Amino acid sequence: MSVQRGVYGGQAVIEGVMMRGPKWMAIAVRRPDGEIAIHREEIRSVMQRYPVLRLPLLRGVVTMVEALSYGISALMFSANQAMPDEEQLSKGEMTVTTAVGFIVAIGLFVVVPTLLTNYVKALSASPLLTHLVEGGLRLALFIGYLLAISMMKDIQRVFQYHGAEHKVINTYEAGDELTVENARRHSREHKRCGTSFLLYVVVISIVIFSLVNVDNVWLRILLRFAMLPVVAGVAYEFIRLAGRTDNALVNALSRPGMWLQGLTTREPDDSQLEVAIASFETARGHGLPG
Repeated sequence: MSVQRGVYGGQAVIEGVMMRGPKWMAIAVRRPDGEIAIHREEIRSVMQRYPVLRLPLLRGVVTMVEALSYGISALMFSANQAMPDEEQLSKGEMTVTTAVGFIVAIGLFVVVPTLLTNYVKALSASPLLTHLVEGGLRLALFIGYLLAISMMKDIQRVFQYHGAEHKVINTYEAGDELTVENARRHSREHKRCGTSFLLYVVVISIVIFSLVNVDNVWLRILLRFAMLPVVAGVAYEFIRLAGRTDNALVNALSRPGMWLQGLTTREPDDSQLEVAIASFETARGHGLPG
């Protein structure tokens, strides 16, 4: 079977997996009664209407925004399928929860390292040292955050579904039939993983942020925000390249991100692989009318 790499991607959700393909986004969730609930949506990317947004760097920013939108939708569906009726979340509650999480993440990974590094800047005349310390703090906070949440029982189950998502995509890209038995023997690492993307956002930000050096700490923070789309665009281009090539240098540069996936994935059980396969098959359009 001939397959094209990079066509499918996904995301672990509560008791399930979301998969995205060229035409469909699908979510499969294991309900409390053991049944698999499936939802699908047709992909309508703004890049289809405005081809200029497909240019390198721009497409990375657009893809990130659209992935966040689909991710919120998938999380809301999965939460409401996996929880009892009286505990289900409204769209407004999920949006507020996501917005608060996003603000906390920006504060933790952008504002805090910049503020802390301001003390180093006062003690050192070397801009290079200042940027390296700031980048090191941001990297340490990111890895520390992943370590902390990886110890939470509920998150560990989400990470099992993350592993199932990778195994199913790897099975497809290897040209194997999509069965639980085949998926079980494939790796739970993948070069296009969001964990790798976030790691390279942190690493690339060290280089790009170093291009602008201002004394005022609040102006520096504002400039960090302004430069985030550029950082995300460059990180996306690397992840996209990594997913489409087996070049030795690219593979070597991809290894740190794949090592970090040891924190954000866990070995799934067969029932979780079954859910991931159901999501993937729906994203392929199998069994859909028309």
